[in-house]
Amino acid sequence: MPHPLFTPEIEHCIRSNDPEAMREFSEALHPATIAEALDGNFKVEDTWRFLQETQIDNQAEIFSYLPTEEQVRLVKGVGRPHMAKLIERMSHDDRAALLRHLDPSVTEAILRLIDDAERRDIASLVNFPEDTAGAIMTTDYAWLPANITVEESLERLRLMAPDRETIYYVYLVDENRRLQGVVSLRTLILSPRKDILADIMETQIVTVKVTDPKDRVAQSMARYDLLAIPVVDKEDKLVGIVTHDDAMDAVVSAATEDVHRMGGMEPMKDSYLDASFTLVWRKRSVWLSCLFLAELFTFTALAYFEDAIAQVVVLSLFVPLCISTGGNSGSQAATLITRALALNEVNRKNWFRIFKHELLMGLALGLTLGGIGFIRAALTPDNIRGSSHPRHETFKVRVAESTPLQPNQDGIYEIIPNTEQVIYSQKSEKIRLPEAAKLKEPTLQDGQLVYEFPKGCALITPAIDRWKLAAVIGFSVAGICLWGTVVGSMLPLVFDRFGIDPGIASSPFVATFVDVTGIVIYFSIAGIFLGDLLL
Repeated sequence: MPHPLFTPEIEHCIRSNDPEAMREFSEALHPATIAEALDGNFKVEDTWRFLQETQIDNQAEIFSYLPTEEQVRLVKGVGRPHMAKLIERMSHDDRAALLRHLDPSVTEAILRLIDDAERRDIASLVNFPEDTAGAIMTTDYAWLPANITVEESLERLRLMAPDRETIYYVYLVDENRRLQGVVSLRTLILSPRKDILADIMETQIVTVKVTDPKDRVAQSMARYDLLAIPVVDKEDKLVGIVTHDDAMDAVVSAATEDVHRMGGMEPMKDSYLDASFTLVWRKRSVWLSCLFLAELFTFTALAYFEDAIAQVVVLSLFVPLCISTGGNSGSQAATLITRALALNEVNRKNWFRIFKHELLMGLALGLTLGGIGFIRAALTPDNIRGSSHPRHETFKVRVAESTPLQPNQDGIYEIIPNTEQVIYSQKSEKIRLPEAAKLKEPTLQDGQLVYEFPKGCALITPAIDRWKLAAVIGFSVAGICLWGTVVGSMLPLVFDRFGIDPGIASSPFVATFVDVTGIVIYFSIAGIFLGDLLL
């Protein structure tokens, strides 16, 4: 997205072909601001035309702040020798991240032009898996032996600092590069000059392994309030550090992936506007298709209760209310537990404590929402609690010979409850004939009178008792809310147990599962309170 102020300024400098203006502009602002103004807003050749007017070190800083996708695009538009010089001046972790995204042939061509020591460093970082501490660490850190004085260490740091990414902490290692301790720059400045580093160093060191997930690195840094954290290999040798800016990038990346999963899609590494249409379609369609197939079971569940819906039509009006309550409560619980797992606030061993907590919470929420549902259902008008719908074909009704059908004063035939009827599976208590229509005389079959009703008759279901309906809705909402909360809290733990990312157990998955099971709960409770109408 163009920067509202600086993108037009850069465009003006390029169009006017003013090298001095481009140089002054690129050096007057922070490199991150320049990168924001350049990002994807110019042709490759125009971007390089602007960048090459400034010093190579400033170019490297600006280039480092560009998104990886934009860096890859720009690599194609500049000569390999210049790109090699630029990469040599980038921070170690940034250049490793870039080279991971380049074609192997391009990477090899650039590495041939880089100094041997730098090449070995790059190769060591590129080989680490992308989501580990090794992938985001830098080998550009300050280290010293532990047997020198504070005065000598400050002299060495003064010479070392220009070539180091950070000197917040000085890491003290032995001849085998095993980490012995750490000293902060503040401690060095405040300590007497003749003190030995071994006497003032901190020996209780927080470290991470090169294979640790990067989100765990960020959690450790946040827990211990560190600006940088040392990274060690399996032999406890110091191999690098992760700085706070890279940890923050890792947190943002992990949070983005979690949000994508919670939204029911595969995580995308590219930014929204940079991602291709095909990529976005594939990332979104896979999970949507899975969820859609799962939602088909909702149709199966509703079809199973088709008879109940036909007998008491008002029940269908409350289906969305009841099942959405379960989906919402389940999504809430899943989100809370998934996030707590990510922050190491809970683990699988806490499952019973979580279960008890969410059981009580689901009960409390269910009673609250069930009470609201009870009141709303009780206020349902009579004409909605009953139903009247026409039949577009003839049908037959069988009654005992001793109880022939007689119309009331409104011309409506009342059927004795539980009378055998041949109206498919429906059992209506009242039937109204079409205007000007007359009922034929019944025929006698096996001791029963068989009446044949003409097309266009209205089947009337009397309004069910408002308090029975209110009880059905109240208990259903409470039960489904309780069920959704428990399922939503337990599913992330189950997924985590089997090594599946708990993020996918959040909103869409839980909502889909609870939708199907909620329908069963709803109509089961309806059968308890309205059994005489549903039989």
